[in-house]
Amino acid sequence: MPPRSYGPWEQVASTLAEGLVERGHDVTLFATADSTTAARLHSEAPAGYEEDASVDAKVYEALHIAAAFERADEFDVISNQFDFLPLAFSRLVRTPVVTTIHGFSSERIVPVYRAYDDVAHYVSISDSDRHPDLHYASTIHHGIDLASFTAGAGDGGYLLFLGRIHPDKGTAVAIEVARLAGLPLVIAGVVHDDDYFRSLVLPHVDGAAVSYVGPVGPAERDRLLGGAAALLHLIDFDEPFGLSVVESLAAGTPVVAFGRGSMPELIRDGVTGFLVASVDDAVDAVARLGSIDRASCRSDAAQRFSAGRMVADYERLFAAVAAGGISPLHLPAA
Repeated sequence: MPPRSYGPWEQVASTLAEGLVERGHDVTLFATADSTTAARLHSEAPAGYEEDASVDAKVYEALHIAAAFERADEFDVISNQFDFLPLAFSRLVRTPVVTTIHGFSSERIVPVYRAYDDVAHYVSISDSDRHPDLHYASTIHHGIDLASFTAGAGDGGYLLFLGRIHPDKGTAVAIEVARLAGLPLVIAGVVHDDDYFRSLVLPHVDGAAVSYVGPVGPAERDRLLGGAAALLHLIDFDEPFGLSVVESLAAGTPVVAFGRGSMPELIRDGVTGFLVASVDDAVDAVARLGSIDRASCRSDAAQRFSAGRMVADYERLFAAVAAGGISPLHLPAA
């Protein structure tokens, strides 16, 4: 099953592992002991450090990564969904390592990726997020379980913000757009910047024009997405990918987004939503939501962002990498 507390990286790793098992592959998932999976489970940490304060992040990150590489010769390919740290082990094993780069948290981590570029197989999650200093094996857009999303009618009479409450995600901008458009806004998500939330979001929350419902689980997320006239995704950074965007499309709900980062790859302007450049543009787009066919949004998500498509893309890449392997010349001398 997907992680109990929503996290995009963890969600992708879970979806990929379960999908590969369904396709008949022998998969070992390195995850916490309380994980539920159809794959073989190897765990070092009893639970996630965000859920159990007794779990020291640095200690268990080290044990977790080391465990995977100590068993490397049992596997055809290691799929690294764990950022840059596992790359430090990659020259020590003959098993090829495919590293999905879930965006760059900072330019400061790029030197690590650059240092292993000659032996790594990098996957970008959007073409927009490719770094010019690196070579990539593939771009693979994330995929979601479409069965978890119901095609909604958008008849709730509100706009929706779904995501982290943080300046990068544009929560306060969504409040302004909804106000100018004359529609209520529902905000759902975890607060990641307390000062921002208290100063620019909470003062507007009145339960009518603006409602904050906190983090939501799968059932409530599906209900909120399906009832929304649109998802407002007015980001203030070049987002590598937006899972909430494709989840919205899966519910048949169009997206109004600033055209930054991966948004032009995810949203078909005028077909599944609108790419805008300003608050005024966004307000105008809300007024034109009637021109969007919600069935087309759902269909587009099914064609381009299904879990099956993502798993098949990785399956092909893993097969190609395993067939080619990594040259022993990249290994330390015996």
